[in-house]
Amino acid sequence: MPPARLPDDREQTRAAVGARYAGLARAAQAGQAVSDCDPGPFAAGRFGRAGYPDTGELPEGAVRISLGCGNPVAVADLRPGETVLDLGCGGGIDVLLSARRVGPAGKVYGLDMTGEMLDLARAHARQAGAANAEFLLGRIEAIPLPDGSVDVVISNCVINLSTERPAVFAESFRVLRPGGRLGITDILAEDHLTLAQRLERGGQVGCIAGVPSFAEYRDGLAAAGFTAIGITPTHQVADGLHSAIVRAARP
Repeated sequence: MPPARLPDDREQTRAAVGARYAGLARAAQAGQAVSDCDPGPFAAGRFGRAGYPDTGELPEGAVRISLGCGNPVAVADLRPGETVLDLGCGGGIDVLLSARRVGPAGKVYGLDMTGEMLDLARAHARQAGAANAEFLLGRIEAIPLPDGSVDVVISNCVINLSTERPAVFAESFRVLRPGGRLGITDILAEDHLTLAQRLERGGQVGCIAGVPSFAEYRDGLAAAGFTAIGITPTHQVADGLHSAIVRAARP
């Protein structure tokens, strides 16, 4: 099955994603409450800060700009000394939590396509004293890191925004060291939904590029070379759409 995406030009869709998240970053800088979709999932305690049991020592701005659908830091089971890459790091909450987990001997990269979000993330890292965090401007479809340079790839409700998910999976596999692992949260669709249904419902939860099905996600990871693939839905976010935990490994 082809990956679900809007029938628009890919560059137009990518530009729309970038423009929206740049606007959210500016709103956060102005002290406004932000959400990247229908505010219902945030109000219901499913999205954003609700996914994190311990944010007490993080900068308030990093928590406020949290737009994810889960807690990939917990999913990835990070260990001291590891090198971690966060795809689509936004305001940096998962980078800061990862930096705490891997400790001073570890390293965390945050990658985002939006300069405004990276400005926020860098400010939050300075406030948190996260000296082992580094932020990179770039696309998750073309990760600006060498082959085999990280132990763990994480991401929080971002890969569904890409119009080129096979490239995201291939790049994630490339930058992982042998034995490395992937631990992410994302929005996925039940396999029986048609492409039109996924596009319509995905718009309700901010998934501009459409929501991939469980089967598409699993097949995409396998095609990139991942093994030990596990996908576990956690809660429903719209009719037939679920927040899900995804784990996989590079052999």
